[in-house]
Amino acid sequence: MSKAGDWRNYQRVLLPPVKDLHKLEVYEANEGYAALRDVVTTDKWDPTSVTNEVKKSGLKGRGGAGFPTGLKWSFMPPVDPDIPRFLCCNGDESEPGTFKDRQLMEYNPHLVFEGMLIAAYAMSIKTTFLYIRGEFADWITLMEKELEKAYEKGFVGKNIMGSDFSCDIVIHKGAGAYICGEESSLMNSLEGKRAYPRIKPPFPAQKGVWGYPTTINNVETLACAPLIIRKGGEWFSGIGSEKHPGPVLYGISGHVNRPGVYEFPTGMLITDLIEEVAGGMRGGKQLKALIPGGSSTPILRADMIEGVTMDADSLREAGSMMGTSGMLIMDEDTDIVSWLRRITHFYHHESCGQCTPCREGTGWLENIVTRLDEGEGNLRDLDLLIDLCSQMEGRTVCALADAAAWPVRYTIDRFRSEFEGKCKKPSPVASAELATA
Repeated sequence: MSKAGDWRNYQRVLLPPVKDLHKLEVYEANEGYAALRDVVTTDKWDPTSVTNEVKKSGLKGRGGAGFPTGLKWSFMPPVDPDIPRFLCCNGDESEPGTFKDRQLMEYNPHLVFEGMLIAAYAMSIKTTFLYIRGEFADWITLMEKELEKAYEKGFVGKNIMGSDFSCDIVIHKGAGAYICGEESSLMNSLEGKRAYPRIKPPFPAQKGVWGYPTTINNVETLACAPLIIRKGGEWFSGIGSEKHPGPVLYGISGHVNRPGVYEFPTGMLITDLIEEVAGGMRGGKQLKALIPGGSSTPILRADMIEGVTMDADSLREAGSMMGTSGMLIMDEDTDIVSWLRRITHFYHHESCGQCTPCREGTGWLENIVTRLDEGEGNLRDLDLLIDLCSQMEGRTVCALADAAAWPVRYTIDRFRSEFEGKCKKPSPVASAELATA
């Protein structure tokens, strides 16, 4: 059951309306680093109690998979002083339709830093990495500048705030590859290797960066940690959807009057987000289709979203997923086949090439959808595409093949008539031959 009905009175906490919040002095004046100070300088908290508070909050990962954050933290093995351990904050935001992490890093970078430090304390980690997409050059420069200030104030580094806890934050600039958003590829990239996904098990908590225990969390996920510590896990779990709680950043793009990043509770009606938050459909046109969580999540027709809310359970019942809450809105004039052509081009271009089903399959998906879009395809191509998807899904080291196959599978399934309309019609001679065969 959703508790997001009073969203109009919601007060933002991830992106509060505070001018110059990216500056350390402004962040500190608005309760910044208060949660970290409470954790490292008082007797109220120890690593286990911090993890348990995050578990109590019900926070689920905001990077797409939606895995319970506190449970992930508890996977780290017992502390061994001779074995280092690491935290990686995943800021390699590269999926089409997803752009909310960039907003956090630009407007509230210290919330991200504080969240990383609290997570590091909970898992007894002394070195953390913030892996940022290489194209975010301006925000990388901004974050490096603000991180330097945090070091100077004693909020990061040795004996943080005079405590026994020491932790470093290293900002690492990615090289602009979508595959680096996959956690094991990110770790290989950090090590200076080619960003190939790793076979699991072993999982990162057992064997991660340089073979040592590692936890990877999304930027928005870690930004929630200071809020949970400051306001309590019960407060967090009382926001939005009961089974998928908390504030969330909705990245709304496409054919709406006010595209942008909006912070509201989970569990909001999709129709409210489109009509009231994003100002309705651009030009007074009708909604045709929606992708709720970034380009890899299954597309929904307009007639499929009535009563559907933005949380994992509701979207699953509707036939899609929450993903990163990157909502792509398409109006009645959208050419669905041309849209899918662009998506297949993206996944073909971004496949790392390690696994044959993905390396070859993404290319064939693009080639066949391109043929259809140009009016040179036939009805058999639609069945061929679905068969290709079946040969790709679940057969590769990472989920990129699935991410490439799902848009094709579900777009054909839910908009088949549009694909058929672009197919070449058989010639009269061929039709007669088929009829007498």
